[in-house]
Amino acid sequence: VTNATLHNEDEIRRKDVRAGDWVIVRRAGDVIPEVVRAMAERREGELESFEMPTECPECGSAVEKVDDEAVARCTGGLFCPAQRKQSIGHFASRRAMDIEGLGDKLIEQLVDLELVQSVADLYRLERDTLAGLERMGEKSADNLLSGIESSKRVELERLLYALGIREVGEVTAQSLARYFGNLEKIAAADTEALQQVPDVGPVVAEHVHRFFQQQHNLEVIAALLDAGLQIIEPPVVRTDELPLAGNTYVLTGTLSNMTRTEARQQLEALGAKVTGSVSKKTSALIAGEAAGSKLTKAEALGIDILDENGLAELLKSGE
Repeated sequence: VTNATLHNEDEIRRKDVRAGDWVIVRRAGDVIPEVVRAMAERREGELESFEMPTECPECGSAVEKVDDEAVARCTGGLFCPAQRKQSIGHFASRRAMDIEGLGDKLIEQLVDLELVQSVADLYRLERDTLAGLERMGEKSADNLLSGIESSKRVELERLLYALGIREVGEVTAQSLARYFGNLEKIAAADTEALQQVPDVGPVVAEHVHRFFQQQHNLEVIAALLDAGLQIIEPPVVRTDELPLAGNTYVLTGTLSNMTRTEARQQLEALGAKVTGSVSKKTSALIAGEAAGSKLTKAEALGIDILDENGLAELLKSGE
């Protein structure tokens, strides 16, 4: 277990956490591991106490930790090469822009050689430049350029997710896209308007609003559009008017007629909320084959359980 994991646990004080220490970890909640305690009896000799750095080891910017959050963050933003690499990797990932051939090693080269300063620079890369990079060649360069070109037509929700706005995952990005309908309206919305979107609270609204208030973010979006990015805008949908609005479902196990991702998308299209953990607020658990602990918990809480036929009827009833 790394020190980065240890500093998140309230039960272990920083002075008790040592580099190379042994700890007991258990499953907490749905999938998140929890450090229960340090195993002092397994220590061999004196160990150095861990102290959270005050400066980012990558760029030297100050490290910031909000009092009510466990995570500590570099304040360097895209000035920090490490954050730049991560943002590009996220932007290119399968559930975002889905740019095939753009792996971590290549991203490191592009950033280290200052060929890519922001995600918009990906759309300016040239074949000869790429082909000359380590472990690249003409065929690899052509494949990457093809993947970049294919990504130019993108759904609004995928673009929002790809931009890496704090607290905006796939579900929130989809909700924003369906509520506002286009990027311009989202960018112009104040925090009050953003909170009208289902499941968008004051914290998320503030992150979204702040993102679109920062000039460098607007410049990156403008550069993407100038590079030929075409945003596919969804029809505006008020999810509170959809047939499954107000209902929360959890998917578990293996479905035979569709993937869980497809099931989630169909449920969300009908206004439902799909979460990863069972609680008293869960309307029903949809259980496929080899359902595990979520099924056990749903049964203990008296939550309705639907099999795949029940899911099909639920989706049909919402049409």
